[in-house]
Amino acid sequence: MVVSSSFHRNGGNCLAQACQRDISCLAQRDISRRLHGGTVTAIATDWAFRASEVTKVYPGGARANDALTLHVEPGEVYGLLGPNGAGKSTLVKQIIGLLKPTSGSLAIGPHDLVAQPDVARQLCSYLPQAQMPIDSFKAAEAIELTGRIRGGDPATVRARTDTLIEALDIGEWRDEMGVKLSGGVKRLVGFAMATVWPGRLVILDEPTNDVDPLRRRLLWEQVRRLSAEGCAVMLVTHNVLEAEKSVDRLAVIMDGTIVAEGTPSALKAQDRGQLRLQVMLSPGVTTPEAPDWVRHPVRVGNNLVTTIDESAAAAGIDWAVGLMGAGVAEEYALGATTLEDVYIRLTGHASANGTGGEA
Repeated sequence: MVVSSSFHRNGGNCLAQACQRDISCLAQRDISRRLHGGTVTAIATDWAFRASEVTKVYPGGARANDALTLHVEPGEVYGLLGPNGAGKSTLVKQIIGLLKPTSGSLAIGPHDLVAQPDVARQLCSYLPQAQMPIDSFKAAEAIELTGRIRGGDPATVRARTDTLIEALDIGEWRDEMGVKLSGGVKRLVGFAMATVWPGRLVILDEPTNDVDPLRRRLLWEQVRRLSAEGCAVMLVTHNVLEAEKSVDRLAVIMDGTIVAEGTPSALKAQDRGQLRLQVMLSPGVTTPEAPDWVRHPVRVGNNLVTTIDESAAAAGIDWAVGLMGAGVAEEYALGATTLEDVYIRLTGHASANGTGGEA
């Protein structure tokens, strides 16, 4: 959810002050779709989001984005994956009008987001990675007020707020002040704020951080509901395992450039004929030197994750068993490659493990 840049600079105190001004602005432009009976009106297919040759060079010459081109169709869940510093956040800031590209274009349907950054903030809903500043508001209050700021009529926004609170199973905290909420519940409230009156493009940056496994499922059900009703959804994450289950298409971004794009199955097909060999190392040991036929070894904690050719399966097992016999490893697993293996090959980084705390 993007209210205004001053909201993020000054915190929640500006929320009420901005309400009437932003409601008037949205009413005049009539950009927000109207919700009917707690559901989102479907969007015409010509409201795709498109980024074309987007380049962002900061003062001093640092190139955060380099000729990025991608599109997200209405009804599609699109993943933007990459390690920290890959350029994901810079792209998002340009989409929502907080940064201006050095070159290139950004559009949703007929609207030029670069020329009209105020329109960009109304056409997009955004859940940032940082928690929303709602300490001074009750949970339901924050959700409902956000819907009003985005142009919703009171009765429909109230109904939509109730629907989201029930769907995300956070009813017991609806009247709790934000300052008292756990990280997981606050995250779910932030998600509800971003989707109570959604834009044409809904951008979710690590939406399940701190959320417990049960409510993660409920959150993803709401994401799918948004896409089914016509919203374009962009998931920004470095949690590959979660993205693999949730997106229709994805792009892997590295050093400001898209290095791969496609469906999860298509990207995994690039590693056809490969196997994933994962070795759990003994605590405190240094990373063992891998044979030449072991590809893309990456250590994550005590786990050494590699890929090998199917023809090297027997040799891989012998190598892992040898490490166990030498006390270097405790166990191993050999199986089919995953999207994470593709991600490691492309970026040289392991993804987040997808574990989260209690809500």
